[in-house]
Amino acid sequence: MSETELPEAQSRAIAQAVREALARRRLSRQALADGARISVSTLEKALAGRRRFTLATTIRLEEALGQPLRGPAAPLARLPEAPRHAPEELGSYSREGVAWIEGRYLTLRPSFGAADAIFAYRTEIAWDAPRSRLVFSEAERLDAPFAQSGSVAVPNQSGMIYLVTNWHGQCRLAVLCRPTIQGEMYGMLTTLHAGRGTQLTPACAPLAMIPDRAEAGGRAYGRIAPDQPAYAQYRPYLDRVREDGYAAFFTGPS
Repeated sequence: MSETELPEAQSRAIAQAVREALARRRLSRQALADGARISVSTLEKALAGRRRFTLATTIRLEEALGQPLRGPAAPLARLPEAPRHAPEELGSYSREGVAWIEGRYLTLRPSFGAADAIFAYRTEIAWDAPRSRLVFSEAERLDAPFAQSGSVAVPNQSGMIYLVTNWHGQCRLAVLCRPTIQGEMYGMLTTLHAGRGTQLTPACAPLAMIPDRAEAGGRAYGRIAPDQPAYAQYRPYLDRVREDGYAAFFTGPS
């Protein structure tokens, strides 16, 4: 046995506690592994008894689950549940109350780098059980290093949905109206645009998020120019933001 491996009996008890927590919270092993910052392979082998839990892995799992896994002082039946509601600053919502937002969305905004072009990518919204909140992540971006991820706020007071990125104090915010009957969400994005040289300029743009029910490979992503087939399909979604009053864009006197 290596120095960091736990005794076999304790490792078996931890495996049982983890399996029960996964079942009780309807949490996938992949999601738990991601939350604990370990590989799913490591988690699978430990749960199957093919390797023992290490102290470091156990501590990470405890942090991800928000409950102790070691010692007789914390019987399984009395282990605390994960919080059932999002933090107050995100709207104090329950998963059941926001399940209708979960899913994948084709996301559209004007291109900041080419006139009249549309920038298209995918956004996924999912429940993060260890942190008890909706989170979002972006993919299929032409500028992949700048893909965003963060938390979703759904306050009752405004009826809006907010996708919030806060990276070391640098914030980006998408403000969206509640979904239409087709599940579409419209609003605006506030972010930073790369200007001249290294200068960053505040920018605001209309934003449309369309439920992505197309088969793999059925969507066009990237910078969509007016002469591309997908442009005629995507353009009306962005036009709806202004035409249907989902967001207002004001300009001062010229």
